[in-house]
Amino acid sequence: MVQKVSYQIAGKELILETGKIAKQAGGSVFAQYAGSVVIATVCSSSNAVEGLDYVPLTVDYNEKYYAAGKIPGGFIKRESRPKDKEILVSRLIDRPMRPLFDKRFGREIQVVPTTISTDQLNPPDILAIIAASAAVHISDIPFGGPVAGIRICSVDGQLIVNPTYPEIEKSKLEIVVAGTKEGITMVEGGAKEVDEDLMIAALEKAQQVITELCNLQDKLRELAGKEKLPLTEVSYSLEHGDAIRSAAYPRLETACFLKGKQERHLAVNEVKADLATQYKAQLEDENQKKLFDALFEDMQYEILRSGILNKGVRVDGRGTEDIRDITCEVGILPRTHGSALFTRGETQALVVTTLGTVFDEQIFDDIDGDKRENFLLHYNFPPYSVGETGRMGTGRREIGHGNLARRSLEAMVPSKAEFPYTIRVVSEIMESNGSSSMASVCGGTLAMLHAGVPMKKPVAGIAMGLITEGKGGPTDRYAVLSDILGDEDHLGDMDFKVAGTQDGITGFQMDIKIAGVSPEVMRKALDQAKRGRLHILNIMNQTINKPVSEISEFAPKIVTMKIEIDKIGALIGPGGKNVKALCEQYSVTINTENDGTVTIYGKNAKDAEEARTAITGIVSDPETGRIYNGVVKRIMDFGAFVEILPGKEGLVHISKLSRDRITVVTDVLKEGQEIPVKLLEVDKMGRLNLSYIDAIDPNGAPSGDGDGHGGGHSDSRGDGRRNDRPRRY
Repeated sequence: MVQKVSYQIAGKELILETGKIAKQAGGSVFAQYAGSVVIATVCSSSNAVEGLDYVPLTVDYNEKYYAAGKIPGGFIKRESRPKDKEILVSRLIDRPMRPLFDKRFGREIQVVPTTISTDQLNPPDILAIIAASAAVHISDIPFGGPVAGIRICSVDGQLIVNPTYPEIEKSKLEIVVAGTKEGITMVEGGAKEVDEDLMIAALEKAQQVITELCNLQDKLRELAGKEKLPLTEVSYSLEHGDAIRSAAYPRLETACFLKGKQERHLAVNEVKADLATQYKAQLEDENQKKLFDALFEDMQYEILRSGILNKGVRVDGRGTEDIRDITCEVGILPRTHGSALFTRGETQALVVTTLGTVFDEQIFDDIDGDKRENFLLHYNFPPYSVGETGRMGTGRREIGHGNLARRSLEAMVPSKAEFPYTIRVVSEIMESNGSSSMASVCGGTLAMLHAGVPMKKPVAGIAMGLITEGKGGPTDRYAVLSDILGDEDHLGDMDFKVAGTQDGITGFQMDIKIAGVSPEVMRKALDQAKRGRLHILNIMNQTINKPVSEISEFAPKIVTMKIEIDKIGALIGPGGKNVKALCEQYSVTINTENDGTVTIYGKNAKDAEEARTAITGIVSDPETGRIYNGVVKRIMDFGAFVEILPGKEGLVHISKLSRDRITVVTDVLKEGQEIPVKLLEVDKMGRLNLSYIDAIDPNGAPSGDGDGHGGGHSDSRGDGRRNDRPRRY
């Protein structure tokens, strides 16, 4: 039976429907908002695994090209591996939903939201978040939701709910917020130096809409919800659990507060190994081993949180607002265009900037419409950065962290008109113990400044944490932590990353593991993050605070010039003849725009400047009386045709070749020879009349500078008579 509910958002109707499509799935919702449609399904495996210590959830958001009336580009005409955008949307769906599944369910869960129609005006990602939650909510899978997502933008001083693509382009702030009726659980977005007050206002507005969207899903469940499957209760318990806890807890209280990450882990593992040896026979049972490991994690969780809330001391001995030691270096790689090494405690990022041309831009072919991107940031997290072995490659985590760092820097990167280079920043994480994405932001700033990129302002980032007692309400005890460690991220209640300049926020990501974080806590976290960000910026500025004056000698040289629109054809020539000849002659690449902008890409400055001089000559009208360096193209009985500018030839009559009588032109010239010539006139038919003898002095040396930029000529023979007239014989 088909069931349908609807709700108005920003003057448009959001429709959630079930019972018509994909009825064999555990849960299926057809969601429509204006011209965008997402079908979201969820299924779980039939067999449950007892005692799982994680949620086996997979979210596979995908977009079909037919949704926008397009056929995939390239040789493969069908959708293939997930694009970065699809992975990022999958993460937007996964992060707020994952904490709401119970590990005791014990079954694999797969959520598949598919965009099957888009009007290319209303982004489908928000619709996918809502549809995915609704599909799970009405299914037989136990779920602590529903959750809902919404995009908030600040446009011309107004907060806009569910903005269109044009509104997003004009926005000063763009964030995606997800949460439950109880509170916000995830925020991700970028901004152009907004203050903390605007961020708080956007979050409060988002929560109002999220609550209504969760109520809408509740209505759909009332109409079409299935009975939930039972949880798989663990049928066994840890034997000698109290004895193990009593023996291990005092030793862990010391081990967990050693200063170094590796030292702490070694000390904790030593305690664990001692107890494992003592209870070796018991732990040969796989289930007992799982509970043994879970007990140690629970004890570390208690010790870490107790130390912070009761003593104000973190595992590495810092106070709540203390930031680890920071060192910054630039120029550590000799042949790269820009490089930096940013180290904060035990987190280290080697960041490299490479400058390219317009031909290196990233081309996106997706359902939002084709576009190009000239600022790229790629993030790599090899297993050795945490002292482990593992498979190398780019996973969802790498794509997500790289996107956060790119968005944090993007607002301060110059436009293509200001800096006509394609900029690629690569962050190689050398060590990691907390917030390598924010280290990538800091290192990215340093590397771009070292490469000569004229950033508007330096950007720094910091990761914040939260430890609460109770439900995180205003009356409960809590501590906001600056510059969190990996353990504090894993065992804490919030991972809250903020990047920005000295004047405002540019990047923002938050994942909250508890419900009901109050505005008071959010305000304190933002204010504390600002103080930390300014501290880091101050250290970075002591190393480099403005772009170097000259880009690397190994970077391509780009020269931009403007020509009259009606001269573009002359520059290009028939079939591209002229521009191809210039590219070959000067070893450059030339790109022309319809507005008359010409960009020259050369391997070095000399080639680029020489090409610019040649282009100036092509698009300039020949000047009567000017001396040009020309090349003899053809020799005739009556004279020679000389090219003075690319594509522009004139005739040097035989009488203008020598002051002595000559019978054949080849006595003076040969094809391919370079000679100075003077433009005597441009006749009514546009023909150029040139003279060789008027461009040289009586002794045969050039009278001008011969560089094609004009110059004088000798008009006297020293006897008072002019010599600019041909002799008669």
